[in-house]
Amino acid sequence: MERLINLNSKKSLTNEQRQAIYQRLLQESSNGKLRKGSISDIANSYDVYTKTISRIWGRGKLHVNEESMADVSLKKSKSVGRKKKKINFGEVKDLPFRRQSNIRSIANSIGVSKSTLQRRVQEGALRPHTNAVKPDLTEANKMARLEFCFSKINRSLSNNDSTFDDMFNVVHIDEKWFYLTKSSRRYYLVPGEDEPLRICKSKKFITKFMFLAAVVHPRFDASGNEIFSGKIGIFPFTTLEPAKRSSKNRVAGTLETKPIFSVMKEVTRTWLIEKVLPTIRAKWPQGHTGPIFIQQDNAKPHINVNDSRFLEEASRDGFDIRLCFQPPNSPDLNVLDLGFFRAIQSLQEQESLGTIDELISGVRGGNNYQTPHIGKGKLERQGNLPLQID
Repeated sequence: MERLINLNSKKSLTNEQRQAIYQRLLQESSNGKLRKGSISDIANSYDVYTKTISRIWGRGKLHVNEESMADVSLKKSKSVGRKKKKINFGEVKDLPFRRQSNIRSIANSIGVSKSTLQRRVQEGALRPHTNAVKPDLTEANKMARLEFCFSKINRSLSNNDSTFDDMFNVVHIDEKWFYLTKSSRRYYLVPGEDEPLRICKSKKFITKFMFLAAVVHPRFDASGNEIFSGKIGIFPFTTLEPAKRSSKNRVAGTLETKPIFSVMKEVTRTWLIEKVLPTIRAKWPQGHTGPIFIQQDNAKPHINVNDSRFLEEASRDGFDIRLCFQPPNSPDLNVLDLGFFRAIQSLQEQESLGTIDELISGVRGGNNYQTPHIGKGKLERQGNLPLQID
């Protein structure tokens, strides 16, 4: 044990110490031969192994006939461990997409191990991508989307500059499903704490509710303070029904909240008239002029923009509230869905494409357009985020 401790206590030498040791060895030598016991004496004085001193002397003797000073510094190996296995990513790119769906399939196709391929994913050489199915756009859909986008452009008469509409007067509505609970939830408990008990009749039939959500562009003053959050409201599709019979929890006739599972046009009209319109009139900022548009998608339960009952209620109290549809198969034109104006290019890019047929057709007219980053987070931190995009 003492021998092992002494061996582990040996220290490493710096390059300056190695050079000083070589100079001392030269002084201890005569005609290229060292004095007997000199290696042991020097090793003991520097607290290193005798083999270390021997290697320094051996390396120095290789440069005896050279005019320059012998280099006995420690030269560390540049590569440590196994060599990195090279992968031809061109082979990966040439694979059909059905073979690029998992690590195992790619590894078998190009003849490498799964662990090697996984390391390339962690290094960023391969990019994981979750692909979502997107609506198919017909030529009529592309034309409707194009007309919708052009209708949101404010053209300047004094110069050639144009901007997109700030859309402060557009309320986006959509239906959203929410489950009453999840089949599995994660909690963080301290040692000894009892686990929560969550029960239901069946995990396959957890009660879910549909809500009608309505939002609009928030507003801020010159100092950046929020004056209107833009949150109109979220309204559940539920109804109150009297209990048909008594139970240990309530007597017959007690009103119970029941979800509406079949939302038809009449239900949509009622929720717009009785819930959405009064909330808009109550929350809308004062001093607004012009019409307010409620934009909805093309689902069948949505009412027509010229619905007489809606128009009658929408014109009350001096408000001019109108309904409008977003272009068909274009959920990315609703902030409650996939994002806002995700498939729109700038006006300069659109005009540079040439003919209208070239603009409507091709990838740029479809749902595969990738929006370039404009650094909105950085602009917002700097206080330079524009309300309108050029």
